[in-house]
Amino acid sequence: MIEGISSKINKFFSGHERSIKLKKNVIASFIFKIISMATGFIMVPVCLNYLDRERYGIWLTVSSFLIWFNFFEIGLGSGLRNKLGESLAVKDYFSAKKYVSTAYAILVFIVSILMIIFWVLHRFIDWTKVFNSGTYLSAELSILLLVVLQMFFLKFVFKLISVILFADQRSGLASSIDTLGNLLALIGIFIISKTADSSLLYLGIILSACPLIVLIIFNIVLFKNEYKKISPSLKFVDLKSARDLFGLSISFFIIEICGLVLYQSSNIIISHSFGPSEVTPYNIAYKLFSIMSMLFIILITPFWSAFTEAWKNEDIEWIKKSISKLVKIWLMIAVAGMLLLVFSKSIYLFWVGESVEISFQLSALLYLYFLIFTFGGIFNMFINGVGKIRIQLIVSITGSLLFYPLSYVFINKLNFGINGLVTAMILVNILGIIFTPLQFNKIIKKKASGIWNK
Repeated sequence: MIEGISSKINKFFSGHERSIKLKKNVIASFIFKIISMATGFIMVPVCLNYLDRERYGIWLTVSSFLIWFNFFEIGLGSGLRNKLGESLAVKDYFSAKKYVSTAYAILVFIVSILMIIFWVLHRFIDWTKVFNSGTYLSAELSILLLVVLQMFFLKFVFKLISVILFADQRSGLASSIDTLGNLLALIGIFIISKTADSSLLYLGIILSACPLIVLIIFNIVLFKNEYKKISPSLKFVDLKSARDLFGLSISFFIIEICGLVLYQSSNIIISHSFGPSEVTPYNIAYKLFSIMSMLFIILITPFWSAFTEAWKNEDIEWIKKSISKLVKIWLMIAVAGMLLLVFSKSIYLFWVGESVEISFQLSALLYLYFLIFTFGGIFNMFINGVGKIRIQLIVSITGSLLFYPLSYVFINKLNFGINGLVTAMILVNILGIIFTPLQFNKIIKKKASGIWNK
């Protein structure tokens, strides 16, 4: 039996070198994601035990507030991932070093400007009004934002090491960075919960500093060893490399903004149209079927840089086989999602009890939405990897412009309720699964021209 298991393992890790690397990274990413999720679940009761409910709620709001600052990265990470991936694929370490050095220099410049602006504005902002908290927290909130935001900006720069790992097809190691940061933070919070008085400031410092410390260590260790050839240097900061990076970065940035419109505004629309209480059933159903997306994203993320390398080396057959395998995996995800749909009523009952009623129609529509979303992701990974994202950019902009009018019509004119919102989400995503497979076929057959090849 042991020999049989060993034989199956060896067979699984056989084949093309690129495929073997992908399999190892997918497994490693999956393991680290599971650990990270478990850490997140444990973190909630530990934090609640350390803080009172109001302070913990404020921290969650502060965390959401900080996420919006990610857009100052202006898509630079995605641009670097492609250009660096191309350079590493042909072992052009000179160009790779220029791209890395230029990316770090640009982010240091952006972060410096943001820090100066924040330092000037900070003293004029009443954070208790921003976060709707008691005035007795004024001093604590002021210091918290001052400290936490500075560390958040520093993470901007040091997080580029994760982009470099993704570009080098080492998504497993990249995933370990977030997991280690979360584990270190959990240990830190547990320690202060036993040794210090309740403090929003202490919690914020630990949750911000621990991931930053891990990122700094990874930067130092990797650039002194494995990535010494491409370590950032002021001498290699290059304006032409900056233009190359920004050429893709701006497009990726616009796509990310469109994604925010499509995927992050649903709660606001529901709250405005039906009241805050109706956000709950939508979110519960959304979280259940987002399992489909979560599993699929773990599987397909390493393919981005693998497609970059394969395309650079003109390994068309490997690309075709990989897309075929991803479609088969998608079909398995579709079957798993169907099982979730069939048993959704029982799952909701076990999960949240009878206090929240969720219609089968809403569940079915969300299943269809995630089915379309994940299918489009297969071809988007290839298109992102080869950097020909003009069609994706147009589709994203068109979808984001159509989303609100469609939502309004389905909700207010046709009286579809929350189902109308999800229907609008489905319709705008259909554009993607029409055009991206078409573009993939044109590119792979060397028939792409004009906008299809940009």
